[in-house]
Amino acid sequence: MKKEHVLHCQFSAWYPLFRSLTIKSVILPLPQNVKDYLLDDGTLVVSGREDPPARSQPDSDDEAEEIQWSDDENTATLTAPEFPEFTTKVQEAINSLGGSVFPKLNWSAPRDAYWIAMNSSLKCKTLSDIFLLFKSSDFITRDFTQPFIHCTDDSPDPCMEYELVLRKWCELIPGAEFRCFVKENKLIGISQRDYTQYYDHISKQKEEICRCIQDFFKKHIQYKFLDEDFVFDIYRDSRGKVWLIDFNPFGEVTDALLFTWEELLSGRSVRGDLSEGEAPEQDALVGPPLYSVITLVPSGCWKIALRCSPSFLQAAAAFTSTVTKRVFP
Repeated sequence: MKKEHVLHCQFSAWYPLFRSLTIKSVILPLPQNVKDYLLDDGTLVVSGREDPPARSQPDSDDEAEEIQWSDDENTATLTAPEFPEFTTKVQEAINSLGGSVFPKLNWSAPRDAYWIAMNSSLKCKTLSDIFLLFKSSDFITRDFTQPFIHCTDDSPDPCMEYELVLRKWCELIPGAEFRCFVKENKLIGISQRDYTQYYDHISKQKEEICRCIQDFFKKHIQYKFLDEDFVFDIYRDSRGKVWLIDFNPFGEVTDALLFTWEELLSGRSVRGDLSEGEAPEQDALVGPPLYSVITLVPSGCWKIALRCSPSFLQAAAAFTSTVTKRVFP
């Protein structure tokens, strides 16, 4: 994986090419002072938030005396910096997208920080909502500080222009999201995005899902992206329509989910000769679940491996039948 491959996966690099296939979005340049604020690892004070409600009056003089424990000259008030011009631009963009957005930087979204939001969601209505998520996210920090981690070329890092990406908020069902792996412009692997859950409809519709994604890839993605090795995420809605969600570099910086990068990079190791419910052998336990269901569809000189998480009973049966073996998804 080279640095140019990472640059090609920036949202602003691919969005103009595939705008009609994906969710409506707005891209705003990120001012340097906003970047500095987001990288400030001091006390978390979020810009743009309303002042907290005034405290109620103490019930007694004793309580008042207990509360007023510090002299004014020793009391520091933490205030967040304000960005009035940028705040106005962001709010206008949010309003143009329906009032609620999914935020991200050039590459990453703050998926690891959803827990800190009031609604435990990445749904944002104001810049302060976005700041709270961004300042709490290791993914966002990595975008700023290590955008070219795992790159193999020794060329100087390009000068980055960071962007705030606002995507129209859509309620996406986790069981309808898939990650697709492309090598030499051939689709070689599909993994369900949320590998922590078993989705019955994926197991029942796996051949249809695989054909649908393959058709979408051949019609809209193949030979149109800037590289021949890449990863793309899609969403298949209840009508069977496929939506493009994102592009990612083909390498370790991207989560391989139910695959391993060792097998994806080698190509030949993407196993496609397993029957449903069979678990391949491996010297060490690799990947989150114990095994996965694999379905194959021909794709030129490659085979597509569609992997999905097993049900509890399937996983238990596979584990029992391989007592002395270690298995991987």
